[in-house]
Amino acid sequence: MDRLNFILTILSVLILAIGLFYTYQLGKKQHSMRQQFDTEINEKVQDHPYTRNPVFLTYAIAAALAIAYIIYMAIISNW
Repeated sequence: MDRLNFILTILSVLILAIGLFYTYQLGKKQHSMRQQFDTEINEKVQDHPYTRNPVFLTYAIAAALAIAYIIYMAIISNW
């Protein structure tokens, strides 16, 4: 159990670090584009607005990990 907690901790720290780096890069990019506030939306994003949105992807991945963990705990527990 301790190994699983360690792996999940490392995984969550990696996700947080990548998210922080991505947010920083995005903010830096938008800071340099001050003149263009309302730009054209890419056609790929218009066709798939939910799958191209990182916030929705984060919630979907977090939900999948939580469900997988619940199933794992249900399988290994002795009722």
